[in-house]
Amino acid sequence: MLCAALPLLWLPLAGAAATEEPTREPGSPGEPPPGLALFRWQWHEVEAPYLVALWILVASLAKIVFHLSRKVTSLVPESCLLILLGLVLGGIVLAVAKKAEYQLEPGTFFLFLLPPIVLDSGYFMPSRLFFDNLGAILTYAVVGTLWNAFTTGAALWGLQQAGLVAPRVQASLLDFLLFGSLISAVDPVAVLAVFEEVHVNDTLFIIVFGESLLNDAVTVVLYKVCNSFVEMGSANVQATDYLKGVASLFVVSLGGAAVGLVFAFLLALTTRFTKRVRIIEPLLVFLLAYAAYLTAEMASLSAILAVTMCGLGCKKYVEANISHKSRTAVKYTMKTLASCAETVIFMLLGISAVDSSKWAWDSGLVLGTLFFILFFRALGVVLQTWVLNQFRLVPLDKIDQVVMSYGGLRGAVAFALVILLDKTKVPAKDYFVATTIVVVFFTVIVQGLTIKPLVKWLKVKRSEHHKPTLNQELHEHTFDHILAAVEDVVGHHGYHYWRDRWEQFDKKYLSQLLMRRSAYRIRDQIWDVYYRLNIRDAISFVDQGGHILSSTGLTLPSMPSRNSMAETSVTNLLRESGSGACLDLQVIDTVRSGRDREDAVMHHLLCGGLYKPRRRGALRCAQAHASSPPPQPVQRRSYPGRVGREIWQSTCPRKPPRLCLWTCRQAGTKASHPWRAWHPHPVPKPQL
Repeated sequence: MLCAALPLLWLPLAGAAATEEPTREPGSPGEPPPGLALFRWQWHEVEAPYLVALWILVASLAKIVFHLSRKVTSLVPESCLLILLGLVLGGIVLAVAKKAEYQLEPGTFFLFLLPPIVLDSGYFMPSRLFFDNLGAILTYAVVGTLWNAFTTGAALWGLQQAGLVAPRVQASLLDFLLFGSLISAVDPVAVLAVFEEVHVNDTLFIIVFGESLLNDAVTVVLYKVCNSFVEMGSANVQATDYLKGVASLFVVSLGGAAVGLVFAFLLALTTRFTKRVRIIEPLLVFLLAYAAYLTAEMASLSAILAVTMCGLGCKKYVEANISHKSRTAVKYTMKTLASCAETVIFMLLGISAVDSSKWAWDSGLVLGTLFFILFFRALGVVLQTWVLNQFRLVPLDKIDQVVMSYGGLRGAVAFALVILLDKTKVPAKDYFVATTIVVVFFTVIVQGLTIKPLVKWLKVKRSEHHKPTLNQELHEHTFDHILAAVEDVVGHHGYHYWRDRWEQFDKKYLSQLLMRRSAYRIRDQIWDVYYRLNIRDAISFVDQGGHILSSTGLTLPSMPSRNSMAETSVTNLLRESGSGACLDLQVIDTVRSGRDREDAVMHHLLCGGLYKPRRRGALRCAQAHASSPPPQPVQRRSYPGRVGREIWQSTCPRKPPRLCLWTCRQAGTKASHPWRAWHPHPVPKPQL
């Protein structure tokens, strides 16, 4: 898909294509036939893909050079360095070609560069954290964007009426409102580029970044409505037009989200049947996600919201259906495309600023815009946070509000929208373009350079990138069920109640419909740790030469000692022993850490309560028969859950054991005592 689109990428960048002289057909009348050429230079045939590959190569080499010095990258964000590099390259091109080329065109940005960045953000977004803060994100995205747009536009119009803006800036109130709608939205590319290097806490990051993604619907609606009013003229605007503008906000936002969810459903359903065609799984992920973006763009809906909801909605089911190799391919391909697109965007922003023919300068407009976007952003954040803290269990403090106010970065979305303005309808377009370039450079470079020292000076809580332990996962699930039960008891259907109802609906219907049967199992941290430790215990038991029956019966094959191997896996051990099993469990850790010991303790703590066999005498019966020949022929039986692996059982029960879950009261009572004190038959801990 992307390879086919690469030739199209150069068409907007090149601007007006140079006219070529018509070539004469060989053997035309009046000319002798050409002879055999040993060498021909055919630059015009490979110009477009060659330049695209060259730009990506230059961007990649620039990132390598930037990261050679850890001191520079720790102080200066990568986006700032890329913009400065773009300014240098743009100056070189202008000096050599005597004209500005390779501009960032809106078509290139919206159709090719923006989709991979948004898809990467939506696909790998932490869904639990996003939905926990959905109310705050929607408040800042909808109310905050409307507040910033109208106050900034009205303040700039008042500045013009006061005579602080030059008279040559010919703009009406609708023109300033149009400019306020495109300059007030927080840019997702700039926020992602800067905040990922600052490493603020997860809640603060998800609120600012979620706002930058979801405010696209408001920005698109305001931009299109104000642009339509400008083209119609203020005298021709009717009252019904204002009602249509309000209705279009819901149509664009809800329609974009619906398109994304439909394609997420199709993607999850398609990957359910790709078990025998694993090679096309990564292609389906990128193809259907990009189709969601193009469909929303074709229907004039929010394309950013569509691809965000597509990635957010399909990840759980797609990750369960596709193979591990496909998951790895999707992850690294998506990260690579997003990084390349982000690099090219900032470089082209720097190059586009060199072209002075597209912008005109007015100090009053530029300084007024910078002041108003910072002032009204801070005022809006303070007012909205005060309202939100009345309903939040964990309120946002003043330090968080300072970072949120200072982190409202503008980027390529505002620049692409201002380039789309029609100069015949908006006479002040050149002044708006210059102001937008200054605002983008100020927010990305100045605020990007100073936000990291500001976060350190304010001692903002940083993010902790670690996977939760089994103990944390257990308590988190326990608290979720307790809070949902409390809401159900008091008759208040709040967030935890509806989340519990959604999980039940997903488990009962969606997961069974969108996941294949082999993938539909308990995908939980408790189950994963329990399964991994059982596999490790089995390998340790076999590695030490253990056997199930006597020497006259069946014994498990011996395997190479794991002590002599620095890194191994279950698949390799079984392959070396001649087994036909293929268990893709990845690498088994040989060095135990504090986390492994904690998970092992919790594993043995839960062993008696989560896994109770129907017959407690089965193990003693097997041990009694181990010292004598079996009284009857051994029967061959397949063990469920092991593909291609068979075991021999003669005395163990045929029915699988039951999973007995505790109630909340039993869990609280048993968890307060050591496991050896209440377990009826203590089981010795296996060596890890």
